Amino acid sequence: MIEKFEVTITPFQRQRLVRIYVPNDYHQSNKVYPVLYMHDGQNLYFDEEAGYGMSWRIADYLDQTGMDLIVVGIDCAPGEIRLDEYGPWPNHELWRNLNLEERVLGGQGIEYVDYLVNVLKPLIDEKYRTVPEDSSMAGSSMGGLISTYAACKYPHIFRKVASFSSAYWFNQLEIENFIRESDLSMIEKFYMDVGTKEESGSISHQMYIDSSQAVYTIIKDKVKDCRFDILEGAVHNELEWRKRVGPVFEYFFSIAT
Repeated sequence: MIEKFEVTITPFQRQRLVRIYVPNDYHQSNKVYPVLYMHDGQNLYFDEEAGYGMSWRIADYLDQTGMDLIVVGIDCAPGEIRLDEYGPWPNHELWRNLNLEERVLGGQGIEYVDYLVNVLKPLIDEKYRTVPEDSSMAGSSMGGLISTYAACKYPHIFRKVASFSSAYWFNQLEIENFIRESDLSMIEKFYMDVGTKEESGSISHQMYIDSSQAVYTIIKDKVKDCRFDILEGAVHNELEWRKRVGPVFEYFFSIAT
């Protein structure tokens, strides 16, 4: 069951749709649920709502497995503003690689994550029967970058984090340094992956692989349960991420039997 409401991303005064999956028996039970926060919410549930006509079909998976989980999907900002919100630190050169007009990209991700923690999460915990201390986060590409940043900034809140096909190259040095200086001992599980055929504009598949490998080399010694999958032949889209929903959710969460 998907419920929707609009919020204002207060640091930027931008309206945004939030799409919440609740189990089908939610309104007939008194159970409390862990919460998974995900970026690019428009791409999570239904193909007809997804930006490229391909979704993760997370609702189908959760309905079929009976997993007790609430998923909060926050729609992304339009166009290049998505890069701004999902990039924690500014990137002064990337516009060249992406064939954009000259401008600084990124730099709004810190305020975006602070909003999620200080405004949206309390709202969700008030509105739904959640387990406030059992929150996780996941995202793909730039959503993977901002999820990794959130894990480092708020490891006591987001105890499980999944970073699919991460665009770490957007802020490579900054995210590596931030991981090094962060205490991640409270992170219970960290999942990351990359396909061998991923590309984004002029960003090559090898750059994706090398970028993620560099992050994994640092983070694996700081998180007690860290998993990194290199997926042969996988490209950069929602159809590929859909295939990983089951294995990653099983790795993160228990399934009702």
